[in-house]
Amino acid sequence: MTETTQMPTPPTGDAAKQHSPEYRLAAGALRGLRHDLFEDAFAYRPLPRMGVDGPVTRRLPGRLRDSAAWTPHALIAGIALLTLLMAIVDTGGAGLILGPLAVIPILLTMLRPVGAFWLSLAATPVSQVFGSSWDGWPWLPAAFACHLTVLTVVAIRTRPRTAAYMWAVTAAYAFVADFLFGPGYYGTNSGPMLVLSALILLVVAVWHTRKEARQEVTAQQTVTEHERSRRTLLEERTNIARELHDVVAHHMSVVAIQAEAAPYRVENPPPELERAFATIRENAVAALTELRRVLGVVRAEDYEAPDTPQPTLTDLEGLLANVRDTGLSVDKTVTGAVRALPQGVELSAYRIVQEALSNTLRHAPGASARVEIAYVLGGLGVRIVNGPPPAPALVKPSPGAGHGITGMRERVSMLNGEMTAGATDEGGYEVTVFLPVTATTEDGS
Repeated sequence: MTETTQMPTPPTGDAAKQHSPEYRLAAGALRGLRHDLFEDAFAYRPLPRMGVDGPVTRRLPGRLRDSAAWTPHALIAGIALLTLLMAIVDTGGAGLILGPLAVIPILLTMLRPVGAFWLSLAATPVSQVFGSSWDGWPWLPAAFACHLTVLTVVAIRTRPRTAAYMWAVTAAYAFVADFLFGPGYYGTNSGPMLVLSALILLVVAVWHTRKEARQEVTAQQTVTEHERSRRTLLEERTNIARELHDVVAHHMSVVAIQAEAAPYRVENPPPELERAFATIRENAVAALTELRRVLGVVRAEDYEAPDTPQPTLTDLEGLLANVRDTGLSVDKTVTGAVRALPQGVELSAYRIVQEALSNTLRHAPGASARVEIAYVLGGLGVRIVNGPPPAPALVKPSPGAGHGITGMRERVSMLNGEMTAGATDEGGYEVTVFLPVTATTEDGS
């Protein structure tokens, strides 16, 4: 009986693709290096103009502000000119050749940033052919300034990872140039290049990180502000729905009662009329039941139903008396023929005046206010205006929650009205509202 030995089979599938963490880290670094420095290295990426909405540039005159947008381009061109002068002064006649080798990579950063890095690195050994190693190895002074400038500009225009790869390639070049092709003395400037460039790239990386963090915070604040505004709008609509419930419920109750009593006010009413009024009453009761159910959905847990009817313009004097008790001087003016308006219109007008005066107390304490009510043909005009606070430097106004104007606009929009709100020339604030009212005849048509 023979014994068979099974040979181990090589792993297949996912098992064959498993590698050590070090291998995956190195592979990821090589992929990033290829992506950042080799793929589309000479792609056309022009340097955009600088924004002119900063705290300094936005105060400049129009033509000067437009010119200030080219500040980065002018700064890079100025550094390129200084590098050219450096090449001419340090190398004499050879500067006619070394100058372009140092200037072109700097200028190229405005068009093809990654390509400018490779050109600067390639120009470094070429400049040694026309220069002298005693002037600097492996970077001549002009080449040193050129490469340092290129590293800085490209790092600003790209991202921290690309800057790290550029520094690593520069360090590799310095190692090869010093230990394989160096002149054999210790006066190389590879150390200053690597240390100085590392410090500059670190500062640029911190700037990038801070900029990204600021953008994220700004985006988050924008989303938060949008959600806060949306929540405020929904809260105001809910409050309006709760208040209008009493108005609508009152009218529906009147319809139900009148529909039930109408057949008894007619002698020998026909059966069709009795059935019609019965149907009206049933529909009114059903609508009232559904209205109560809807109110139960929008009612908050801490909401308490009012014990008194919703206020109207006849209750405005009581409101103004309460406001005057707080120290606010308020005058009221009524123009036009006073008449009864739909209860929803009067309730909205009352709430708008109430909120506007509350805003005056909150944002302009000590100021005087004026309330104007105008009964005009086709509607009701309301204007609330307040003056500036008497001592704005001594009194700190309350910031408020920002619900007031939103609630006013919702009430006006619900009634298809118009509203304007804004600061006055005297430093106060004005709210003007027009609420349309459809004219009705005596028979209700």
